[in-house]
Amino acid sequence: MSYNVGIIGTGYVGLVTGTCFAATGNNVYCIDIVPEKIEKLRQGISPIYEPGLETLLQRNIREERLHFSTELNDAVENCKIIFLCLPTPPNEDGSADLQHVLRVAAQIANIIKNKNLTEKKIIVNKSTVPVGTTSKIREIIKEIIPDKEFAVCSNPEFLREGFALEDALKPERIVIGTDDKDAEIILKDLYVPFVRSGNPIFIFDEKSAEVVKYAANSFLAVKISFMNDISAYCEKVGADIDKVRLGIGSDSRIGKRFLFAGIGYGGSCFPKDVRALIHSSEMENVSLDIIKAAQKVNEKQISRFIDRIFNRFNGNLSSLKFALWGLSFKPDTDDVREAPAFRIIDRLLSAQARIDVYDPEAMPNTELKYGNKISYAKNMYHCLADADALIIATEWTVFRNPDFTKLKSLMKQHIIFDGRNLFSLDEMQELNFEYYSIGRKDVK
Repeated sequence: MSYNVGIIGTGYVGLVTGTCFAATGNNVYCIDIVPEKIEKLRQGISPIYEPGLETLLQRNIREERLHFSTELNDAVENCKIIFLCLPTPPNEDGSADLQHVLRVAAQIANIIKNKNLTEKKIIVNKSTVPVGTTSKIREIIKEIIPDKEFAVCSNPEFLREGFALEDALKPERIVIGTDDKDAEIILKDLYVPFVRSGNPIFIFDEKSAEVVKYAANSFLAVKISFMNDISAYCEKVGADIDKVRLGIGSDSRIGKRFLFAGIGYGGSCFPKDVRALIHSSEMENVSLDIIKAAQKVNEKQISRFIDRIFNRFNGNLSSLKFALWGLSFKPDTDDVREAPAFRIIDRLLSAQARIDVYDPEAMPNTELKYGNKISYAKNMYHCLADADALIIATEWTVFRNPDFTKLKSLMKQHIIFDGRNLFSLDEMQELNFEYYSIGRKDVK
C-alpha cells in the first residue's frame, strides 16, 4: 500500500530519499527551514547535482506525489511515517553534533501534543548518529507526550554520491533498528518495492543498526587508506600500485572495489563518520587502532602528494601557474566537503602560486569558498593556458581521454601531477610529459 511519508531535511539524503519514496507511489512531504531552497524545489530545481535526480524530482512534482514546505506541521499532521534526514556535522572534538536531530524530535512531539494527534507516529532516524541517539530521541518525545503512542526507529542510509538514485531504488540491503512490531511491519511494507530482486531487509536492535553505518564507512575508509599506504611503498621500490590492485582485487575475499590508490578520501561521510566513531569509542574507553591508523594515513596521503609538487619546484611556487582539474571530492557530484582539491589549493595559495581551476559541476561551490583568490575556467582546456603544471584531483570521466596535443600546445611546461592515476605510464613516456602519479614510477 502507499503511505503518507514526511521527510524532514532536504539535503542530500532527504531529497534523494523523499523523491524515491514518491517514485514508488507514496505521498511525500519534504520539509526544510530554508525558504529559498523550498521555492526552487517546488519549481523542480534541485539544489544539489546528482545524475538523474532532477528528472525524477520534476516527474513526481507533476504527478502530485511530492510536496515541499517550510512548515513542520505539514508533515506531522499528514504523515504516519516521519524520517529525520538532518545534518550531524562534526564538533571540534570529532563528535557528531546532534542539536538539529534532537531539536526537531522535540518539535514533532510538541506538534502532536498541541494538535492532539491520536494516530501512532513512526519517527525514523536516517541521519548518521552515534549509538544511543535513537534512545535519546525516544526519551525527548516521551517526556513531552507521555500518554501518546509512538515508535522511534533507526534506518541508516547507504547512498553513494554520484550513484544515489541507483542505491536508493535498488539498495543492496535495508537496515532497520526497532523492537516495535507495528513499525517493523509498516517499514518493511514501505521498502518492499525497492527489494523485489531479493536483497535483504534486516531488522536489528536499534544500537546495532546505528553502528552499522559507522562501521561500513569506516571499513571502506580502511580499504582506501590501506591501498594508499601501499602506494607509498610501491613508489619507493619501483612497483606499480595498479598491478598490485589487480593482483589482490581478484581474490574474492578482498574484492575489487575501493582499492584504487589516490590522494585520499573526502566528502560528507567518510571523514566525519571516522572521526565520530573514534570519538564514540574513546568515550567507552575502547581504542579503535585500525580506524585511527586509516585516518592518519588519509591525512598523510594528501600531504605527501602536495609535497611532491613543492619538491619538484624546489619549494618556490610564487612565479608559477597551476591548472587544476577536479574540485568535488569525487566525480558526478558538486559536493566539495573535505575535498582533497581544497587542501591542494590552500597550500598553493600559501606559496603565492596562481591557480586556474575547472570542474564540470563544483565550481559554484568552490567560488563560495575562494572567491577571486583563484581563477575559474570555462572548460578543461581554458585553464591550461601558460600553465607550468596540471594537477588532477578528481577522476571525472571527461578528464580520462584529453587531447594531449592540445595540452602540450597550451602549457608552458609539460608537467602533470595525477592524483587519480588516469593515464598510462607508457603513454606519458611516449608523449614526453613529465608525469607524477600515485604508487607508480615517475616519468621524466
